[in-house]
Amino acid sequence: MRLMLFGVTGGTGAQLLAQALGAGHRVTAVARDPARVPVADPGTGLTVLPGDALVPEPWREAVAGHDAVLSCLGSTDRKHPTTVYSQGTRNIVEAMRASGVGRLLCLSSAGLEITPEVPLPQRLVTRYVIQRLYRHGYADMARMESFVRSPAAAGTVWTVVRPPMLTDGPLTRTYRTAENAPLARPKSLSRADLAHYLLTHVDDRRAHGAVVEVAY
Repeated sequence: MRLMLFGVTGGTGAQLLAQALGAGHRVTAVARDPARVPVADPGTGLTVLPGDALVPEPWREAVAGHDAVLSCLGSTDRKHPTTVYSQGTRNIVEAMRASGVGRLLCLSSAGLEITPEVPLPQRLVTRYVIQRLYRHGYADMARMESFVRSPAAAGTVWTVVRPPMLTDGPLTRTYRTAENAPLARPKSLSRADLAHYLLTHVDDRRAHGAVVEVAY
């Protein structure tokens, strides 16, 4: 497949890039600082475009010809509001629609919702620590999810992926998923396995138009 990736300099994005190239896919990676793209031996399967999801002009036309766009966009700034999830995804979707590319997978967080399936200690930590600490990022993720469900994104075959706490653990290829439903007693997930889910479910029709929880 021909894949366009955003957020490849982050932990999950770096795993996704490595796995996509290792599987033989042709990848276009958009990065604000191409020197930070973590590929030791890119070979012939990788094209790196300097660019920012919030400034689409440099990469907009390059979306054409790809089979899917996978977004691992994120913000490390906990102190200030962000629009990287909502506006970044809006820019991506608008470029996809202009280029006739239909498939989008993007990351959100299981921390957006606290369901009864989450164990009580984890619910308390999420509500009183995690949601407060990451309130700006979560608010923008919620705006992103609202956008992909809206008529403004009509025609986009989207999947929103909600992982729990992420770790730097190994690739196991063994995890649980739930489409448009909460997972029972979700635990952590390695960034490697999250990237594996994204890469291996591009063609999964069960994930089309779904919010998917992924966890051990």
